[in-house]
Amino acid sequence: MTTASFNPLRKALVGVLVTIAATPATELRAQTELPGIVVTTPSPVVRPSRKAAPAPIATPAETAVPTPPMPTGIILEDAFAPMTVIPSSEITGTRGSNLADTLQYRPGITGSNFAPGANRPVIRGLDSYRVRVQENGIGAHDVSALSEDHAVPIDPFAADRIEVVRGPATLRYGSQAIGGVVNAINDRIPEIIPPRGFSIETRGGLSSVDGGADGGFKATAGAGNFAVHADAFKRRAGDYATPAGRQFNTFVDSDGFAVGASAIGLDGFMGVAFSRTNSLYGIPGKDAIDNRTRIDMQQDKVQSRGEWRVRDHGIEAIRFWFGASSYAHNEIGFAAGPPEIGSRFTNRENEGRVEVQHLPVQTAFGELRGAVGTQLGQRKLVATSFEGDSLLDPARTKSIAAFWFEELQVTKRLRLQAAARIEQTRIDGTGLDLTAPSIPIVEARTFRPVSASAGILYELPLGVVARLASQYVERAPADAELFSKGVHEATETFDIGNPFLAKERAQTVELGFRKADGRLRFDASLYRTQFDGFIFKQRTGRVCDATFASCGSGSALNEVLFSQRDATFTGAELQAQLDIAPIWRGVWGIDGQYDFVRARFDDALGGNVPRIPPHRVGAGVYYRDTHWFARLGLLHAFAQTRIGEHETPTDGYTLLNAEFAYTFKLDSQGSVIPEMTIGLKGENLLDDDVRNHVSFLKDEVLQPGRTVRLYGIVKLN
Repeated sequence: MTTASFNPLRKALVGVLVTIAATPATELRAQTELPGIVVTTPSPVVRPSRKAAPAPIATPAETAVPTPPMPTGIILEDAFAPMTVIPSSEITGTRGSNLADTLQYRPGITGSNFAPGANRPVIRGLDSYRVRVQENGIGAHDVSALSEDHAVPIDPFAADRIEVVRGPATLRYGSQAIGGVVNAINDRIPEIIPPRGFSIETRGGLSSVDGGADGGFKATAGAGNFAVHADAFKRRAGDYATPAGRQFNTFVDSDGFAVGASAIGLDGFMGVAFSRTNSLYGIPGKDAIDNRTRIDMQQDKVQSRGEWRVRDHGIEAIRFWFGASSYAHNEIGFAAGPPEIGSRFTNRENEGRVEVQHLPVQTAFGELRGAVGTQLGQRKLVATSFEGDSLLDPARTKSIAAFWFEELQVTKRLRLQAAARIEQTRIDGTGLDLTAPSIPIVEARTFRPVSASAGILYELPLGVVARLASQYVERAPADAELFSKGVHEATETFDIGNPFLAKERAQTVELGFRKADGRLRFDASLYRTQFDGFIFKQRTGRVCDATFASCGSGSALNEVLFSQRDATFTGAELQAQLDIAPIWRGVWGIDGQYDFVRARFDDALGGNVPRIPPHRVGAGVYYRDTHWFARLGLLHAFAQTRIGEHETPTDGYTLLNAEFAYTFKLDSQGSVIPEMTIGLKGENLLDDDVRNHVSFLKDEVLQPGRTVRLYGIVKLN
């Protein structure tokens, strides 16, 4: 982004600050959060808390600390499936330009690690169209699920916290979320008036491994029944260092901004926001030195959100979400000298969702709370190659869905949940019939996925909560899975879809135990998912040039075919923390984690599903008090030898990480007391060779070596 393009943002921020300065203090009254209903991510069914304080937090830095300096993840006590929450302080402390950079070492979560500018979350071995990435409940509206080299246009600095939701609650967002939902939450559409009439936060950091520097700010101001918001970020990093030297073409240069406003009253709020994200990043690999391939991406997005608390006529609240976006990126190469655009991807997408929550109903079995909703969406995706067969001719997708949730509080200890969703999806596009590839197939496929889930939550003695959840989900194939048929420059592949794919069906059973408060805190899960018609990308071993006719005799592009087979995923996740004893001004303790997923095909051919993450185990020791947080930890990933067809084994690695953070109050400025956090975080301090088996480039590209990051956060509110 040029300096001139920041001028409107500067003017907007100056206008906000002038308004604050000119408004009498009596008008900047502290309007509290809207009473009654709080919208939550896990379920549209919202219940009053049984505790005066928020749900207990299973993290050393957030337990019994008034203003925790550096939490290590939050897990809700009463969720029907694991839900991981990463707050802004931890987002700032992690190097990287992607949401997955913060998440990828959590139990059950990793990243695609295709490039520093493109790292998409992988949950329980599931990726692409089975993991939905969204902002404030609205999808990212990008093309990152189509291919691992494509970035998610939601920068970590655009998130106040990141939530990862698995299990029954994902039906709220659609069948394209079998693996889970990654939700970046921010206040670009304000829901409250800041207590003192304004709130400002700045964040930033420096990283040694890539000479990276990043920073951002957000400001919200309001008076009466109106609030405005502005934020911006900028990050730049060079090629990162590895134990084998610099990894060429791994630079990232990105920026973005957003402005928003809301009307707020005692019975609800309604607001709108506009955001822009730009990113230019390199694609590493064996041909990076010759081609210097890079992706230049931009997205404009408009979002709107609101809530009306009716509390009458059997309705407790009505909520809506809407988003419309324009996305485009160019894949640029320098093979012949001057830069040339090899491919261009564009996506125009709209999405809206409305939910109605009914008033609680007293039944013979207990209190019943529920919500119904509808979701509509449409998109037009085009992927044009200028050097051969285009990957995707215009593909249009339209969908409409209805969903329903109910939760029944049977006793003080026992709660039940049920959910259902029905969709209709129509996808128009042009594909290839491999039995007669010379004749393109123009298709209009229509699918009607039906999904349902049920869950049981029971409080055992000693503060342990047991959960059992069952889920049946049907997923319609996506446009790229059906109609891909051409060159993809950045990945150096020739992708071929299958226009005859059937719906993908998944049946999941999960058993879990959680203890969220006390000296010992833990969350453990066992799960098994059986897929009927699992859709995946498979390298065939053939090589193509720029046209389909060359496949089998080419020399430049690996042929990739979308296939469908039955498969079973089995796995476990565990994280635990134990406060050992008081020391100095706080407490010290130990923590641990473990996760694995085993994925095999169930048909007569058998074999392993490709690109499945290995077993991982970790442990650490921490100290925390009101101001200080410190942790030293090890995470070991075992070698992955259970490989799919045309894959190679991947060696294991060990990460030694350390972190220190100090939070303190600055001198008061009138009634405002600024708060500051300064932290130092080291990652891969052993400088180990790290290769991620999930990445398509893992044999060619090492992950970053030893790095130290200095970061800071300043809050005024």
